[in-house]
Amino acid sequence: MRRFQTPIVILVCAALVIFVSLGLRNSFGLFLSPISQDLGLPRETFAMAIALQNLTWGLSQPFFGMAADRYGAARVVVLGAVFYAGGLVVMAFAGGPLEMHLGIGLLIGLGLSGAGFAVVLGPVGRAYSPRKRSLALGIASAGGSVGQLSFAPVGQALINGFEWSGALLIFALAAALIVPFAAGLAGRPTTTAHDTEQGFGAALIEAGRHRGYWLLNGGFFVCGFHVTFIATHLPSYIGDHGLATMLGATALAVIGFFNIIGTLLAGFLGGHYRKKYLLSGLYLARAVAIGGFMLAPVSELSVLSFAAAIGLLWLGTVPLTSGLVAEIFGTRYLATLFGIVFCSHQIGAFFGAWLGGYMFDLTGSYDQVWLMAITLGLLAAILHWPIADKPMPRLLREEAPGRSGVRES
Repeated sequence: MRRFQTPIVILVCAALVIFVSLGLRNSFGLFLSPISQDLGLPRETFAMAIALQNLTWGLSQPFFGMAADRYGAARVVVLGAVFYAGGLVVMAFAGGPLEMHLGIGLLIGLGLSGAGFAVVLGPVGRAYSPRKRSLALGIASAGGSVGQLSFAPVGQALINGFEWSGALLIFALAAALIVPFAAGLAGRPTTTAHDTEQGFGAALIEAGRHRGYWLLNGGFFVCGFHVTFIATHLPSYIGDHGLATMLGATALAVIGFFNIIGTLLAGFLGGHYRKKYLLSGLYLARAVAIGGFMLAPVSELSVLSFAAAIGLLWLGTVPLTSGLVAEIFGTRYLATLFGIVFCSHQIGAFFGAWLGGYMFDLTGSYDQVWLMAITLGLLAAILHWPIADKPMPRLLREEAPGRSGVRES
């Protein structure tokens, strides 16, 4: 198996896993209105299930990351695929809030944790040298964008043809495809002699004492709030303004398409410019894009224009944030350390999903949550600027010319 695990194989398999797991996940907003109407539930119920999913994903992510750093990513990804497919099946037969929270909330949350960014990007980060790492992380992350572009229109067509329950069962079959893709990520992480000088506990203490690490956590909270609020509630927001249902799916697909460009561009720029400044600019641009969308009349043109703009800024945070963690602390415990940062992302995602439904049911409008999203974007832009992004002193020998990145064995 080892001779087949070249960096390109690891990269392709990682991108395919993210293609399925994130592609499906970013299509769940299409189900909010039909499920809520069919089961006679307020929007907050579905929003709470999505919020629980993100909270479960976030809180369990450090533990899945630790398992991947110790036992290898492939085993963890397969376990995640089992949880994911199982959650979709439970959700397909949901008759009320309990099954909804168990299926799309708890089980899919665990599935995303096992087959999501933090676990999958660890092998990619170790397979490439520092010079190529940011772009490689961007390419792998772009798999989620391609998945969103693919699954959003397919998901809407499946809902129209087989109703929401049938669409979820077909999605479960798609989730099972994660299992064969995990083969390219098999093997336990190996280290250089220099890496072995630092143990797991020491890595956690080192990160915990680094001010910039906590600033990254704060910034990624905002990212989670943004993307989950928009992915969950944008289709319903569009429908509330009397526009065609398919436009919601089209908007998600447009976000996915432009996110391919944005994520690849972020990965490329991250290899040439300081990532913290790129992140500050990205969050500032998000605040401007959301503000422009709020000020413009809601129309097909404004929706698609916003989808294109926010798509360029959608997941470019992932290669930049994970790359910054690797740049400062090294790649040996990347899945764990990025997993903790990703936990903060998912706490933000919890509030983005839940507050969207809660505020709509309370006020009949999403306006207050859009304003929160603008404010948080400005805050994130400020938080990233002062991050001390120089590598830890112990990494200087590892980053010296002629040293290659650590690979999975």
